[in-house]
Amino acid sequence: MKHQVLFFGFLLFFLVFFSVDMSAQCAMCKGAAETNLRQGGGDPQGLNNGILYMLSMPYLLVGGIGYWWWRNRHKEQEQVVDFSEDDFARYN
Repeated sequence: MKHQVLFFGFLLFFLVFFSVDMSAQCAMCKGAAETNLRQGGGDPQGLNNGILYMLSMPYLLVGGIGYWWWRNRHKEQEQVVDFSEDDFARYN
């Protein structure tokens, strides 16, 4: 277990501190950006930022729903633990 934690710690360190800046675009977005540059448009950095913004929204929604579900499950488990033998006998 200790070796796995150490391995993932080093992996995380290298991924965070030795990463290369990249701009990812789909083929359609890249074509639109190149056409814009050929017609005298500005830097397509705003297009890259917009793509990353749209990419982050589904992850934030799923993460928020997951946190809400986890919090409610956690509260449910705490309530079940608080029941005693007498409490269970009353419901039978």
